[in-house]
Amino acid sequence: MEIHGFQKMTLLDYPGKVACTVFTGGCNMRCPFCHNAFLVTELSRSEHFSQQEILELIASRKKLLDGVAVTGGEPLLTEDTLDFLARLKDLGLAVKLDTNGSFPDRLQRAVREGLVDYVAMDIKNAPQAYAATAGVPGLALEPIRESVRFLLSGAVDYEFRTTIVAEYHSLEDMEAIGRWIQGARRYYLQSFVDSGNLICQGLHGVNRASMLALRDTARKYISCVEIRGI
Repeated sequence: MEIHGFQKMTLLDYPGKVACTVFTGGCNMRCPFCHNAFLVTELSRSEHFSQQEILELIASRKKLLDGVAVTGGEPLLTEDTLDFLARLKDLGLAVKLDTNGSFPDRLQRAVREGLVDYVAMDIKNAPQAYAATAGVPGLALEPIRESVRFLLSGAVDYEFRTTIVAEYHSLEDMEAIGRWIQGARRYYLQSFVDSGNLICQGLHGVNRASMLALRDTARKYISCVEIRGI
């Protein structure tokens, strides 16, 4: 596990908690709209922190914090992330894990060993559009489906979320997503914003009216659907 970013305090990354955020490097996907492209394709040009350095920094600030958000990249890309999560729990802080769901065995182990308290899983798109949206031709969906099934089982507190990009998402896609994750505890839609550090250029977010239409479509299948960012 490589750490390539650290935010000392945030009120946004872990719902309801004052948290810090740890950014891991590397990802098995190449989403064209990824706003953390430097964590995926430009690791050699980004900062690098040792696990011990970050753990010591968090420990020095834990009186100010309720939790830690671990994001990426894809945190579960490597097995040793689980050891890092365990060390975070030893500090007495709540842990939120962001994941794309590609590594269901590691996700399930993290939950069953009590290493995470909250999971946020990205739903890139409807199944038929998943590979193109994730930037991986021929992407195997079964591991992602397994992670969805596991979270829907209620084994841990969780949310699903989708970044909406005008070029990739339609009402028909949202209908398919809604059927797929029907009954989910929480589902958040967030409009794409160009961070200036993307894998592909020329992409666009959607306006509020379009976001509301997508939200209302999802609400046919999921009771708690909210919009973030607009």
